[in-house]
Amino acid sequence: MKKSILLILILSLELQAQTKGLFAKDPIIHLENFDKQRVHWGYFLGFNSFDFKIDYLNPPTTDISVSGTTGFNVGLVGNLRLHEYLDLRFEPGLYYTQRNLTYAGFSRISDALREVRSTYISFPLLLKFSSKRVGNVRPYLVGGLDATLNLSSNSKSLDDNYQQRFRVKPWTNNYELGFGIDIYLEYFKFSPSIRGIFGMNDELIRDNNPDSPWTGNISSMKTRGFLVNFTFH
Repeated sequence: MKKSILLILILSLELQAQTKGLFAKDPIIHLENFDKQRVHWGYFLGFNSFDFKIDYLNPPTTDISVSGTTGFNVGLVGNLRLHEYLDLRFEPGLYYTQRNLTYAGFSRISDALREVRSTYISFPLLLKFSSKRVGNVRPYLVGGLDATLNLSSNSKSLDDNYQQRFRVKPWTNNYELGFGIDIYLEYFKFSPSIRGIFGMNDELIRDNNPDSPWTGNISSMKTRGFLVNFTFH
């Protein structure tokens, strides 16, 4: 824990030193020709919060409560320049997250609570729309589609919620929207961004009993996610 705090402090001091004078009246222009590259690479680190959008067959007395925890992201970035203001990006990444589902009507916590841990491998293909660069900053919008493989789906398990096993489909399709800002530092480009992920298909695997109190009244369950990424090029 102490080592992590020390590392964060060192990175903060380094970024503070790098960004000194960034918004000055006449800043020193860094990496002036960086965006003229046809292809460039990078990586990202960040954190996330996921939940589920649940639709029901019949209006329930009490909705299923979904609470997310803070997870983390790590991945690579490949950027192809299409135009001065348009780039095509491939950002394969690994996402760790957990959602807790609480069902009403159960006397035992082991029946009422389902901890849904997910390890996603994401394959997003995105378009990045950048504004004109001003000094050492350049805002942008980003959006596109991604296919996601959930390594913790339990999709092959024959057990279901009656044996404490919550199951979802291994593959899902999502669309992703977000915005960010490119900050050109002396030695690298730093790009913080905020993204939203929206599942397009139902990913729930129903229990073997069609009248299951855990899955029987659900018509669809789709992922929703919030990401904060810090990209380094």
